[in-house]
Amino acid sequence: MGRGKIVIRRIDNTTSRQVTFSKRRSGLLKKAKELAILCDAEVGLIIFSSTGKLYEFTSTSMKSVIERYNKSREENHQLHNQVSDVKFWQREAAILRQQLHNLQENHRQLMGEELYGLSVKDLQNLENQLEMSLQGVRMKKEQILTDEIRELNQKGNLIHQENVELYKKVNLIHQENMEMYKKVYGTRDVIAVTENTQNPYGFSIGDDSCVPIHLQLSQPEHQIHEIPTSETRSR
Repeated sequence: MGRGKIVIRRIDNTTSRQVTFSKRRSGLLKKAKELAILCDAEVGLIIFSSTGKLYEFTSTSMKSVIERYNKSREENHQLHNQVSDVKFWQREAAILRQQLHNLQENHRQLMGEELYGLSVKDLQNLENQLEMSLQGVRMKKEQILTDEIRELNQKGNLIHQENVELYKKVNLIHQENMEMYKKVYGTRDVIAVTENTQNPYGFSIGDDSCVPIHLQLSQPEHQIHEIPTSETRSR
């Protein structure tokens, strides 16, 4: 009659548990020694009993076995991390490729290409998106033109002020010349010279000389072509 299968569980009886531990420990140590000899394997076995007593076996030295074990664990851990990093970056690359594909498809649709397969609602949404984009472009264009006009107005005012200052200097020099001429030639000749040389530069400054210059955009005027009459053709 064959031996029945033993249920693997904790033995409650202390004596039986100690006997079983002694037998199986001896068998385990024997198997470890045979494995090291037959297979040329480096074996290290450590056993602690329930009372805390240490039993060990090693084919070389326990220190070298433990060091090799720790080194192997570190290498496996690093390899596992490398594999995890590779998988992580592969997932990231796949996500980025999908995002790039979606952006390219959206760009082509905005350019009016590859519109097949879109429903009326999708086309309406695309049209609304284009209208919003066009409105933003127009607003930006108007803002740039307004800024340029404002800058030109400022430059025009500065130039106008410079012209006023220059004209004042010219008048001052002209008056100084008249005073010198008066001292040299007399009052009568000075009046004649003044009448002939007054405002030699051909411009004057009135009350509105400091009024700033304003530029503004104007709508283009449509040219009206007049149809010549019969009297005009005869001429």
